[in-house]
Amino acid sequence: MSLLCDLVNLNLSDTTEKIIAEYIWVGGSGMDLRSKAKTLPGPVSDPQKLPKWNYDGSSTGQAPGEDSEVILYPQAIFKDPFRRGNNILVMCDAYTPAGEPIPTNKRYNAAKIFSHPDVLAEEPWYGIEQEYTLLQKDTKWPLGWPLGGYPGPQGPYYCGVGADKAFGRDIVDSHYKACLHAGINISGINGEVMPGQWEFQVGPAVGISAGDELWVARYLLERITEIAGVVLSFDPKPIQGDWNGAGAHTNYSTKSMRNNGGYEVIKRAIEKLKLRHREHIAAYGEGNERRLTGRHETADINTFSWGVANRGASVRVGRETERAGKGYFEDRRPASNMDPYVVTSMIAETTILWKP
Repeated sequence: MSLLCDLVNLNLSDTTEKIIAEYIWVGGSGMDLRSKAKTLPGPVSDPQKLPKWNYDGSSTGQAPGEDSEVILYPQAIFKDPFRRGNNILVMCDAYTPAGEPIPTNKRYNAAKIFSHPDVLAEEPWYGIEQEYTLLQKDTKWPLGWPLGGYPGPQGPYYCGVGADKAFGRDIVDSHYKACLHAGINISGINGEVMPGQWEFQVGPAVGISAGDELWVARYLLERITEIAGVVLSFDPKPIQGDWNGAGAHTNYSTKSMRNNGGYEVIKRAIEKLKLRHREHIAAYGEGNERRLTGRHETADINTFSWGVANRGASVRVGRETERAGKGYFEDRRPASNMDPYVVTSMIAETTILWKP
């Protein structure tokens, strides 16, 4: 095993100019991340200088067997914390050989919205709070929970410390550092209300980069839990009953909201979100109705509400934003399994481009 460890940690730059690029994309379910590696002749920092590549879409639920080729377009580059050196991770989106985005390519439409002149002028910032649950591999029961049983009720676990309160901290801290190494603007982590559940925050990130960074952060977490022999779940309500669900609260601001008088802009934006509540809910993740019940720090899925410092509302405005008269707001409706390309671009489209 020591030899294997030595080889895994081998520094290629000592002997070759070549690097390894791990191409990452989203598979057919919309949540299954896929990746494969490609050798390149030397370091690359511009995704436009990376070669396109193909894969078998019939094996990922994204193409029929008789015409299975799907083309990967490199879109964003990150440092590889696993292979290190000059090796890279490459976030890609997927197209037909004719150059048409495939149906599961949610990045394509998001990029169109974020490149609109009115959206560019507003410089939309995002901070995404990604909650997730760590499960025991063989039982798919939360980490730290007694087999087939339940721990004590919620209360001591949120931001908790101690062997009977925090489960999986080594995984969480490894992920935190891997994200920083990769160049992801991860802004923090914390233990969540349900034991075995954690959260990391990505942002502030501007426009399409919020989606790129969150997807690669998810990829890193999948890889780290793979090494640890733990199953990663983004289910919005992994345990039924009196337990908190898992969301992906999305904090948002525009230049107008961050400037003087921004609070009035925020209130107008929230009114637009209220008018399109059903459309947003439909795009905010699978199984969200199990989470958005009006209990456990959520608003009911069928009713839009907002308030200052209210964690039981659909949209929360912070006390500091109210006091300063400018700032940001938090959309608390997205589920943990939402697609960040869809959610971020939809919020921008509704609040900036849509004319009721």
